[in-house]
Amino acid sequence: MRVLIVDDHSFVRKGLLHVLQDSDEPVESDEAASFEDAVVKLQTCRPYDLVLLDISLGGRSGFELLQFITRQYPGLPVLMVSMHPEEQYALRSIKMGAAGYLSKLSAPDELINAVQQIRAHGAYISPSIARIMTIELGNKRRTETVSPHDLLTNREMEVAVMIASGKSMRQIAEDLHLSIKTVNTHRTRLMKKLQLANNAELAAYFIRNRLMP
Repeated sequence: MRVLIVDDHSFVRKGLLHVLQDSDEPVESDEAASFEDAVVKLQTCRPYDLVLLDISLGGRSGFELLQFITRQYPGLPVLMVSMHPEEQYALRSIKMGAAGYLSKLSAPDELINAVQQIRAHGAYISPSIARIMTIELGNKRRTETVSPHDLLTNREMEVAVMIASGKSMRQIAEDLHLSIKTVNTHRTRLMKKLQLANNAELAAYFIRNRLMP
């Protein structure tokens, strides 16, 4: 099995590979720390059987890479592995074409099980995500309204999480390799969509709706 592991933290990449190497199937892996690194690997290396992808990457987000993979390599399954809570990010990932979603806090055996399920059936839906999907389906049957945060773009959601976590505009700009002006533009747009006035209200909203990692 050939796997591409995409995460901006080296120790996380090594940890995921270590878990995979304990599975029954021999594993060959490549690593990428950013959107750009991953694209180069996808374009120049032998075809992969699976991509393990984090949402939060330095620069362009994991969601953008997921969109790139689903367009350019439609048969390549992507398992999102992230610290972000399942309640919001798992459904967003699956709707965008991910084969599954797994928390970094999951036990090693769950990662191996997820990979085996994707290899055998093309998808992995954990019991907790299945419950979330059932609840969402029930909510949609009762009402056609959506939550304000569902209207955020992937980048706006990423910026919002960082603001709610207490990061300054300068820190966010540095982490995402964006200009402060661009980050402020994202902030203005997301605040308007959420109908919030300041960062404190944003933090309270994200905590209340369980959107924080």
